[in-house]
Amino acid sequence: MLATEKCEACRADSPRVTDAEAQQLLRELSDWRIVEQDGVQRLQRVFQFKDFVSALTFTNEVGRIAEEAQHHPLIITEWGRVTVQWWTHAIGGLHRNDFILAARTEQLPRA
Repeated sequence: MLATEKCEACRADSPRVTDAEAQQLLRELSDWRIVEQDGVQRLQRVFQFKDFVSALTFTNEVGRIAEEAQHHPLIITEWGRVTVQWWTHAIGGLHRNDFILAARTEQLPRA
């Protein structure tokens, strides 16, 4: 189970996941997709909420797991919705760590 795996330290020479690995890992995640922004592949999911306070609470929880892992996503918080993008800055693309943290994000409570 991805969410229980330990993230490994990433350096600029760490390998990106291959397209085949990415597709296999995506099967373990719900509603995530790979998007490309500025030439960099990222994992993205949009979470829906009943109001801004719920969205903000979720955003803070994503921030908490990001700090614990020392791996920080792009988070866009709006009324009733939060968009989360995970990717590894050091390698300019996707690493297994991104899929692990996406899985942990999925497990966060959503009020």
